[in-house]
Amino acid sequence: MADCISVFDMLKIGVGPSSSHTLGPWRAAERFLKELTDLEILSKVTSVKIDLYGSLSLTGIGHATDLAVMLGLSGQDPEYIPVKDIDGIIKSIKNTNTLKLANTKEIDFKIEKDIIFNKNFLPFHANGLTFTAFYENKSYPSTFYSIGGGFVIKEEITSEKEDTKNTFPYPIDLASELLNYCQTQNRKISEIVYDNEKALRSEDEIQNELLRIWNTMLECMFIGCHSEGILPGGLNVRRRAFDMHQNLIGLANYSSPQEWLETIRKTEVKFRQILKWVSCFALAVNEVNASLGRVVTAPTNGSAGVIPAVLMYYLVIENHQANEEQVKQFLMVAGEIGAIFKKGATISAAMGGCQAEIGVSSAMAAAALCEVMGGTPEQVLMAAEIAMEHHLGLTCDPIGGLVQIPCIERNTMGAIKAINAAELALETDAKNAKVPLDKVINTMWQTAKDMNSKYKETSEGGLAIAVNMADC
Repeated sequence: MADCISVFDMLKIGVGPSSSHTLGPWRAAERFLKELTDLEILSKVTSVKIDLYGSLSLTGIGHATDLAVMLGLSGQDPEYIPVKDIDGIIKSIKNTNTLKLANTKEIDFKIEKDIIFNKNFLPFHANGLTFTAFYENKSYPSTFYSIGGGFVIKEEITSEKEDTKNTFPYPIDLASELLNYCQTQNRKISEIVYDNEKALRSEDEIQNELLRIWNTMLECMFIGCHSEGILPGGLNVRRRAFDMHQNLIGLANYSSPQEWLETIRKTEVKFRQILKWVSCFALAVNEVNASLGRVVTAPTNGSAGVIPAVLMYYLVIENHQANEEQVKQFLMVAGEIGAIFKKGATISAAMGGCQAEIGVSSAMAAAALCEVMGGTPEQVLMAAEIAMEHHLGLTCDPIGGLVQIPCIERNTMGAIKAINAAELALETDAKNAKVPLDKVINTMWQTAKDMNSKYKETSEGGLAIAVNMADC
């Protein structure tokens, strides 16, 4: 039976800069607290140690993994915590050498002693971490794996179906299965996805959550386009979305993200301006992400800018009459394509390189754009295939372990490729397609397995060693 992966599993609201290295460890810490609660030992705990392994250790500082586990253990929720509160919580832990476990029990906690960066890899997955609670001369260890996109599993659970006991009316593992449903029922991909989502939530919940996701994306772009300065982390990367946006928008007046969207619709739309707007939207999101801001994993934090940039392109350039229905349609298609990639390959750069993040996000965006622009299900899957085909082999080599160079720019390239892929698919008779999407997903996974481990989010190869922090 196919795994029931929801659109809302693929599009999660959280805090940057990384879904696998920040959001995942944060969620793992929450699950550890629940285990302590269920075992009735939370109130007895006197100290906690965290061991980070593999990619979480090698690039953990740049990805704020250490901050994430502290915030998670403190009982904070990444989806709702006021971003402005993060610095204060971390400073308090550093200054007092104490942590308020589950926001209820104060324990001794020295960051340099209690968070341990182990460069060795655990055999089950590249992103492993172990929490150990100490109490009454006893200890309780628990190991988790952050497998990309904010998903967290334990080794003894080999299937990721533990989070849902529901069965979709249209179970899907392969793109060919999705296409078969569409063809036999003469329905759009988004319609099939919507019926599956109704097995998990009410129609009102689906609508509200989809719009909450979109509003988070829109607010993220808005914040990014109106924030200037230097990104944190030591690379001294200057924000570019602010200046680019200022040059594009001019002296326009608006007072909200929605008014901003309407204002952009009135701007010049020559080819160069379109390229600049799409790039600006993507840069804005990933600059917010790099600053521990709130973003939507799409399907990861490192690739969070592609889907909102392409959706914004559709709303402000392609279809000024588009409304909430098209937004929901776009997000449902994107989510389903991402789920198929997750089942057939990976969305973790630590497992597959950047093809698993920017490549997948570009395929998701291309497919979604193709459907809202009138593409058939065959063309939609073709658009996803084209986008991924031209990201195959893309490595993950962040300088200094930070989700900044080359990650931020890669989102702009992924967005442009997605638009191009959708246009190519729309102008093609899908019957003439030579490469089915499932074949590309299989190829991506094989490429991931063949890829040298130093190019999988370790900062031990590529640009990460060609360019030193001192050079910046």
